[in-house]
Amino acid sequence: MALTPVEIRHLTPPRTAFRGYRVAPTDTLLEDIAASFEDVWRERADLADKVEQLEGDLVRFRELLRTTLVSAESASAQLRDQARREAELILREAHAEAREIQRRAIAENERLAHESRRLRAQLIDALSALDEPDAAAAADEEPEPATTAEQDADDAEERSWYGYPSGTALPDADAA
Repeated sequence: MALTPVEIRHLTPPRTAFRGYRVAPTDTLLEDIAASFEDVWRERADLADKVEQLEGDLVRFRELLRTTLVSAESASAQLRDQARREAELILREAHAEAREIQRRAIAENERLAHESRRLRAQLIDALSALDEPDAAAAADEEPEPATTAEQDADDAEERSWYGYPSGTALPDADAA
């Protein structure tokens, strides 16, 4: 049987006809027991309140932790998506720059090929002028028919890159 502090305070042990106990020390002892029990009872109630509060805190912290984990997963997914988009953008820019470099290289190649054809034609003209010193005198006597671009191209193909006719021996560069 559990007794409350109030019940202990109002408890009076049965007395015998001869007063079998000393009243003052026993009453003091009962008062001390009631006070001690009251302290324990109050402490137990405080601890029960604290347990209830901690359980509430635990529920809140668990929910906070769950929310934090969800937001961390979301942030991680967003960062991954952003990194993927940035990588795709960098890749697109690199491809565009590569196409631009390729386009410029092709244009430069075409320009150099055109310049090479022009210089080759000039070289052929200069060599033909050297090969035919009397061409100026012959031109006065008899005008030559105008050459077409196709004939110039055929003549250029017949000559090597150095301007000499194909099959002829090239001069030795070390001999000079």
